[in-house]
Amino acid sequence: MNREETLVANFQNVRQALLSACQRSGRDPKEITLLAVTKYAKDQDVLTLLQKGLIVHVGESRVQQAQARWEKPEFARFHTVKHFIGHLQKNKAAKAAELFDFIDSLDNFDTALALEKHVPQGKTLRALVQVKLTDKETQSGLPLEEARQLARRLKTLQRVRVCGYMAIAPQGADETRLRQLFRPLKQAFDEDFKSLPEKYLSLGMSADFETAVEEGSSLPRIGSKLFAENLEGL
Repeated sequence: MNREETLVANFQNVRQALLSACQRSGRDPKEITLLAVTKYAKDQDVLTLLQKGLIVHVGESRVQQAQARWEKPEFARFHTVKHFIGHLQKNKAAKAAELFDFIDSLDNFDTALALEKHVPQGKTLRALVQVKLTDKETQSGLPLEEARQLARRLKTLQRVRVCGYMAIAPQGADETRLRQLFRPLKQAFDEDFKSLPEKYLSLGMSADFETAVEEGSSLPRIGSKLFAENLEGL
């Protein structure tokens, strides 16, 4: 199996897993948007999936690295929806506001104000508030109640439109623990964004996206399972 065939098989496996998770939980697969985490992927691998029309939403975590990739002519010709999924420093807000369509990791109102200032005329920058689900000091995000408070403040902005929550589960957490963490967040999401026509709950990565979808995630972030070197790596 060559590299192109491996990437297509990876995508099909992920897609089938998403469909199965929807079936188990009684969800409509149309509610799920696959966010391909491209930040560590090779350019040619990303181009392969773009050329085959398999991915649209892409996730990057470094502003300069993303700019270098997505402003290349071979990438710029594709329609993509670019998500910033790392911790955004305030001094990178101006460039991020221009380059990205989503900031999925907001946890600071000052950064949001900096983004608001630099969003180009006529553009709406969508934003998710990052909720912290672990005790790791190195992980960004806010405790749930603080995240909800920030979401309310963000609704006062004009060019930055808050439309959901994002969270990263603890690495290695078992299914029971994942559900315990995801359910309160899903409940808060339903309460806080019920009136919005466009809203996203971004839970789940390659290791836990099936459980996340079963618990209500609409924007799972998949990287390694899309770009694994071989099927055994899945």
